Amino acid sequence: MDFAKLDHDRKNRTGFPEVIFCQGKADKFLVDIYKKMYEADGAVFGTRATMHQYEIVKEVLPQVEYDEVSRILKIVPAEKNADLEGNIAVVTAGTADISVAEEAAQTAEYFGSQVTRVYDVGVSGIHRLLENRDAIDSANVVIAVAGMEGALASVIGGLVSKPVIAVPTSVGYGANLGGISALLTMINSCANGISVVNIDNGYGAGYIATQINRLAVGTI
Repeated sequence: MDFAKLDHDRKNRTGFPEVIFCQGKADKFLVDIYKKMYEADGAVFGTRATMHQYEIVKEVLPQVEYDEVSRILKIVPAEKNADLEGNIAVVTAGTADISVAEEAAQTAEYFGSQVTRVYDVGVSGIHRLLENRDAIDSANVVIAVAGMEGALASVIGGLVSKPVIAVPTSVGYGANLGGISALLTMINSCANGISVVNIDNGYGAGYIATQINRLAVGTI
């Protein structure tokens, strides 16, 4: 394709197929990419898609699915999700963080991981988090998604024995600075075992969490 060089060999090299970043792509480019990838692999996964992009892809590939919360545009054969393995806990501070959390959760599921969702358990009502402590600690890795001051990752890091992937979100008032405040809080955490991805990068968190989960279940 003149405008794109699709990497069909990526799964052989890295264990993960190529994923489409939909945001900003011209309509024709996006449709042609989805067609080519579906023809080659029988499955396609795209992030940061819009309703308009869903509608134009659906005209060509009617089986495509769109989730407005996560903005994921995908074609996933039923058998692909039949044997999900391990366990990744995806935890949010608030309901407003769920869109980023769902990007992480659905990414991990697409790559073959079992996901436990624990939403709206932020530190302003910390009893909610403590009530779910066993479910969170039973996972092989935890994704902590939080905006505002981003304290959730530090609290979880001090409670569980598993790696924590912190995802700062752009949720918050002015001094949140579009997620920078939460990012700095997570980077400066005094809790151990925490790594941090970029602001709103649910996809990146779901990817690395799957790598950790595969190590835990012995498939790497």
